[in-house]
Amino acid sequence: MSALYILIPVAIGLVGFAIWLFFWAVDSGQYDDLDGPAHSILFDDEDPLHKAGVEQAEDHNKPGKPDA
Repeated sequence: MSALYILIPVAIGLVGFAIWLFFWAVDSGQYDDLDGPAHSILFDDEDPLHKAGVEQAEDHNKPGKPDA
């Protein structure tokens, strides 16, 4: 029974840490582009059309630029 006095606060602390870590990851942009890395493996880096598309996507995703 005395072990519960230690385990319950530790469990609550771990849950609190996990929630904080999740919100930190979301705020720092970890989940902004989930499809880009998966699709980039399919294209050749030397392809000029691919480079143009990547540059266009980067320009579109810059903050402060109005959507055209």
